[in-house]
Amino acid sequence: MWSMVMFDVPTKTDVDRRNANRFRHFLVDEGFGRVQLSVYAQYYPNGARAVTVLKKIKQNLPPGGDVRILHITDKQWSTASRFSRTKAASIEEKPEVGVVF
Repeated sequence: MWSMVMFDVPTKTDVDRRNANRFRHFLVDEGFGRVQLSVYAQYYPNGARAVTVLKKIKQNLPPGGDVRILHITDKQWSTASRFSRTKAASIEEKPEVGVVF
């Protein structure tokens, strides 16, 4: 199972930008990899850890931030299309158990 975190956080002031960077670093520290600018994803062999991470995300969301989390099966992830400058690009493979992004 994949968890995809999509978020918008304020970046108008220096404090906002600092909080936004802390949130991005938090996601990376939790094992998420960047998919797009404000979209991060992580693979879970089972859903048990996802519940714990969801609570941590809620606790670490900056003031004024908005987050949406989708859970995607391996099959759904593998059928996604990815384009870069209008050329098809390969989809990230499911990592082996124990592999860290």
